[in-house]
Amino acid sequence: MSETEVAPPAEFGNPVDKVHTDREFLKQAAAEGRLLSAFVRLSGPGWLQSAITLGGGSLAGALFLGVLGGTSMIWLQLMAITMGVIMLSAISYVTLSTGRRPFEAINTEINPALGWGWLIATMMANMIWCMPQFSLCYDALDKNLMPLAGQTLGEDMGAKRTVSLILLFAAGFVVLLNTRRGAAAKLFDITLKALVGMVVICFFGVAILLGVKGELDFAAIFSGLMPNLNQWGQPTGDLAAMVASLSEQGQSFWTNRLVTEQRAVMIAAAATAVGINMTFLLPYSMLSRGWDKPFRGLARFDLATGMAIPYILVTSCVVIAAASTFHGKIDDQLASSDLSVMEQSPMFDAVKGSLIARVDQQLGDAAAETSEADKLAMIAQLDVTEKKLASTLVKRDAFQLADTLAPLLGVSLSKLVFGLGVFGMGFSTIIILMLINGYAFREMFNQPDGTFPFVLGVVSAGLFGFSWMYFWAGGAKFWLAIFTSSFGMMLLPIAYITFFLMMNSRRILGDEKPTGGRMLLWNVLMIFSVLGALAAAATAIYDKVTDKANPVAGQAILGLLVVYLIAIAIGFFVRKSKPTSPGME
Repeated sequence: MSETEVAPPAEFGNPVDKVHTDREFLKQAAAEGRLLSAFVRLSGPGWLQSAITLGGGSLAGALFLGVLGGTSMIWLQLMAITMGVIMLSAISYVTLSTGRRPFEAINTEINPALGWGWLIATMMANMIWCMPQFSLCYDALDKNLMPLAGQTLGEDMGAKRTVSLILLFAAGFVVLLNTRRGAAAKLFDITLKALVGMVVICFFGVAILLGVKGELDFAAIFSGLMPNLNQWGQPTGDLAAMVASLSEQGQSFWTNRLVTEQRAVMIAAAATAVGINMTFLLPYSMLSRGWDKPFRGLARFDLATGMAIPYILVTSCVVIAAASTFHGKIDDQLASSDLSVMEQSPMFDAVKGSLIARVDQQLGDAAAETSEADKLAMIAQLDVTEKKLASTLVKRDAFQLADTLAPLLGVSLSKLVFGLGVFGMGFSTIIILMLINGYAFREMFNQPDGTFPFVLGVVSAGLFGFSWMYFWAGGAKFWLAIFTSSFGMMLLPIAYITFFLMMNSRRILGDEKPTGGRMLLWNVLMIFSVLGALAAAATAIYDKVTDKANPVAGQAILGLLVVYLIAIAIGFFVRKSKPTSPGME
C-alpha cells in the first residue's frame, strides 16, 4: 500500500470486506458511467446532517424570518447552508484523503486550543440543545397528535417525565442500531431518511396548499432569493413600507425595535443551518463507515442531496407559510380603535408591552405621571400600522402553521400531518445529538473505538434532553441558551478557519493537497464562508456585550472570548516550538 493510499480505519470496527465491496462498487460504477445510482445507494452521512439541521432551531428560525421579513429573507438560509456545505466538503476532503481523525490531526498539526475548543463547544451544543428537541416532541404530541385521540398531556410533570423517558429509550435504541453493522445499520439509515422525508413532505405540503389557493406572490419569493445586506440594519418586507409611512418619531421607535429583533433572528437562523456540532459529526460518521479516498465524490453528493436540498426545501416552505400567515397581519379585534374590542384579541397581551412603550415615547416626561388606564386608551387610538408592527415582534407558536393546511386536509388531518412533521424534526435531532456526543466522548478519552466513552456520551446528551422540563422552562433557559449559542457562534468561524488551514496544509494532506486552479477555487469558496461566519459571530458577540438588559452575560462572553484567543495564541507558539518531522513542511 502506498503512502497516499488510505487503509480502512479499523479502529472504528467497520468490516474490511464491506468497505472493500463499497469501494470496488464505486470504482466499477465510475468506469461504467453510473455513479449517480451508486451514490444514491451508498449515501448516509449527509442524511445524518439533515436529521440534525432540521430541528427545532431551524423551524423557529425560518418561522421568525417569515414573520419579520415575509419572503424577503429566504436568501439567508440558502446562503448559510451553502457556506456550511463548502466547509463540510473541505473537512470531508481532508478526512477521506488522510484517514486521520480530525481532532487528533488538528491538535497535532495545527493548534491544540483549536481542537479542544472545537470538541468542548460540540459537547456543550449536543447536551444543551437536546433539551429543546425533547420539548418540541412533547409539544407536538400535546398540541397536535394527542388531541386527535381526545387526550391532552398539558403541564403535568408526570406526563412530561413519562414521555421524555420513552423518547430517551427510543432514541437510544435507534443510536444503537448505528453501532451495529449489516441489516441494523441499514435500518438506521432508512429510519433517518424516512424521518427527514416526512418533514420535507409535511412542510412542502403547506407551501403547495398556499400556492393552490393563490395566496403566494411568486415574484416576491424569487426576489427574496437575492441577498440583501441592507436587511442587517433596516426593516424589510412589507414592514419597510409600514415604517416609512409613520412620523419621524414612530419611524425611530419601530426601526430600532424591528432591526434589533431582525438581526438576532438572522443570526439564529444562520447558526442553525450548520452548527458547530455538525462539523464534528460529518468526519466521524464517514470514518465509522470506513470511507476513504474513493468516497470523496460520494461525500459531496451526500451533502448536497441528503443535507442541503431537504434543508432548503423545508426552511423555504416554512418561511413562505409564516409570511403568508403572519407577516404584517393582525385580527380585526386588535385593529379596532375601541379598547374593549381590542382586548378581546388573542394577541392583545402579547403586543401590549410594545404598544405601551410606544405611547411612553410619545408622552416623553409626562409618561411617568400618566396612569396605565390612560395609556391603554391611547394604544387603542394608535394607527393600525403600529399595531401590525407590534404583532411582528411576538414570538409565534410554530404549531399555528398547521392551520394553513386545514382548508385542504381538514382540521384533524392537518394537525396530524403537521404534528408528525414537527415530531420527526425533534426526534431525528435527538438521535443525532446523542450520536455526535458518543463520538465526542471517544475523542475526549482518546479511545476512538471505546464502547464505554461512546455510551457515556450518548447517555449524557440523552439525560440532558430528558431534564428539559426542569431547566428549559424557567429562568435557567435564558442563561443556557445565551451561553451555548454565543460560545458555539464564536467557535463556528474558528472551526471554519481550522478547516481552511487544514486544506492548505501539505503537512496534513501531503500529495493530496489541491494545487493550481483547484486550490484557488477551494480558497475562494472557503474564504467566502469564513468571512460570513466571522461577520455573524462578531455581530452576535457585539449584541450580547452591548445588551444593557443583561450586562453580566455580555461581560462573561467577552471574558470567555479573550481567554480563548489567548489560548489559541499560546497553542500556535507551542506548535511552532516543536521540531518538524522529516518530510513535513
